[in-house]
Amino acid sequence: MFTRRKGRIMLIGGALFLAALVLAFTLPAVYRSEATILIEEQEVPTDLVRSTVTSYADQRIQTIKHQVMTRANLWKIVEQYGLYRSLRWRKTTEEILQRMVDDIGLEVISAEVVDRRTGQPTHATIAFTLSYDGETPELAQKVTSELTSLFLNENLRSRQESAEETTAFLKQEAENLKSHIEESEKKISQFKQHANGALPELEQLNLQFINQNDQELIRVEQDIRSAEDRKIYLEGQLATLKPNTPMVTASGERIPDTDERLTILRTQYVEASARLSPTHPDMIKMKREIEALEKNAASAGTDDYVKQLAAERDKLAMLLKQDGEQHPDVVRTRKIIAALEEKLNSAPPAKEAPAVKPENPAYITIQAQLESTTAELAALKSTESRLKAKGREYADRVEQTTLNEREYQDLVRDRDNSVKKYDEIRSKLLEAKVSEGLELERKGERFSLIDPPALPEKPVKPNRMAIVVLGCLLSMMGGIGYGVAADKLDHSVRDWRRLEDLVQAPTLAVIPFIATTDDRKCLARTKRILMGTAVGLVVAMIVAIHLFWMPLDVMWWMAARRFGIS
Repeated sequence: MFTRRKGRIMLIGGALFLAALVLAFTLPAVYRSEATILIEEQEVPTDLVRSTVTSYADQRIQTIKHQVMTRANLWKIVEQYGLYRSLRWRKTTEEILQRMVDDIGLEVISAEVVDRRTGQPTHATIAFTLSYDGETPELAQKVTSELTSLFLNENLRSRQESAEETTAFLKQEAENLKSHIEESEKKISQFKQHANGALPELEQLNLQFINQNDQELIRVEQDIRSAEDRKIYLEGQLATLKPNTPMVTASGERIPDTDERLTILRTQYVEASARLSPTHPDMIKMKREIEALEKNAASAGTDDYVKQLAAERDKLAMLLKQDGEQHPDVVRTRKIIAALEEKLNSAPPAKEAPAVKPENPAYITIQAQLESTTAELAALKSTESRLKAKGREYADRVEQTTLNEREYQDLVRDRDNSVKKYDEIRSKLLEAKVSEGLELERKGERFSLIDPPALPEKPVKPNRMAIVVLGCLLSMMGGIGYGVAADKLDHSVRDWRRLEDLVQAPTLAVIPFIATTDDRKCLARTKRILMGTAVGLVVAMIVAIHLFWMPLDVMWWMAARRFGIS
């Protein structure tokens, strides 16, 4: 089969290998510049200052990646460095930006560490690499440097912004809680004013006030009873004393005062009027003395006549029971009663007696004690009324306390919870401010560039040698495959065995191929062509290796060094 179709097999194989060579050495070189960024831990111990940025490193890296690789940032880089000029006339902006995203590489570097919280081994992100595949080494290095700067700056900006937002949020929450606390305090103050002391926190105090008030009321009531008894006693003592001191004669006999003398004269005048006529000298004399005494007496009323009239009537009633109507005593008593009645009817209306200043020291002393006792009694009764009113007020407070307790406790509980939450927020706000200063001073967790983008010395793709090797294998497989397929599809008779199968008869003889001069010339020409083609391919391969992969002298030096040839 190879002998019959070697020309076609060599042609197809050579064509495929030539296409592989053209593909290997015409594909544009791609250069990759790579930077390594280390994730450094916080300088200040976390036990002293806790950062407000709580996201994990790999999560933050992906977040920063999406923030950096926005349409505006990528297109700015494309315009700045003139990337993908050959694609702009046949590709859309979105396709160019997607091509750039595909050329950017981000690889996270993890290591096995011990978790401080659990003490268990775990994988943690300690660094990441950032790369860009460019058309030239210079472009790859510049774009990688630009992307690295964007990543570092975005990390600083995002951490500072996160710390500032946390501080602003806590500050706003603290102000809201402060306003709520002030409002709660105002409500509690208004409730206290409205409750008027009927508060649960003052219940024990109100009960103590009630107890003290009851004890004070008992003492005051005892003082009132004692003052009333003392007043009654002093009034009795005062009734037995005369306001003025009685006068006595040189011989020691008591001289009656004006009121007593007036009372005696009135009695004598009434008794004398029963047996003497009004014109009798004695009657006229007594009448003049009575009138004179009545002008100077302390009281000139008709009380004495009334008392004497009542006494004479009682006396008449007793005489009538013992004696008859004509008995001289009965007659005389009737005349006295008639005279008293006439005196009462003719007496002028009683006038208020002028106040007489007492002169008796004993009377004055008892009267002063009586007045003091009366004033004291009035003050005690006023105090008693005040204590009773206060006792009712305290009792109302205690009773109202039960009704106010639930509402008051709700207000106080709301205020206390707000104060507790406010203290927590203030503490967190102080920590957030310290954390914000930590981020501003760049003392927290940060990205550090430990391996800056380098100028690539050789392209990372395409792998021309692999393409050539694969092309060689594919060309061989293609040529052989063509020969096998063509032979299977060709039904021509090539040997005596095939002829026997077709005619179903034995072969008598086989005549070998007899090459003529022209056949030999054609075969020699074919061999020369194939030999020249092979030599040309080898030379072309050597030239391509020298130009596109590695200079021959360098390759020779490396081979000599490997095999120890001096």
